[in-house]
Amino acid sequence: MLRERLSEALKQAMRDKEVLAVSTVRLILARLKERDIEARPKGNLDGIADPDIQQMMQGMIKQRRESIELYDKGGRPELAEKERGEIAIIERFLPKAMSDSEAEAAIKETIAATGAQSVKDMGKVMAALREKYAGQVDPSKASQVVKKLLG
Repeated sequence: MLRERLSEALKQAMRDKEVLAVSTVRLILARLKERDIEARPKGNLDGIADPDIQQMMQGMIKQRRESIELYDKGGRPELAEKERGEIAIIERFLPKAMSDSEAEAAIKETIAATGAQSVKDMGKVMAALREKYAGQVDPSKASQVVKKLLG
């Protein structure tokens, strides 16, 4: 489903002559194709699933945020602004991020569902969160909350 949305978005951006949107969606599709090829030896011939695509796009956003920081330090505001535009375009395809209170409720629910008792079970909780709430919960914030709740 996400693949179809990306393809349609590329076509629409081309029709609308949105240069940044076209280049950003093409970057997403190129990275997706790389990930599909990487998954083939593991027996996944149909390509990666939507949660994996969302996780890939989260990684792309993280890279751009790091670039923005470097561009700002280096005095290149025009490049930082381009990266911000790319982030906005990538976020169009991700589910709406949860608020802090919603995320905490989801984390508490996941802890209960996995039966986690201590910080040793953190990996199990984080894996379940990634699977169920891919793209909705910020993993770094979630890990801090999980540590607080289990610690």
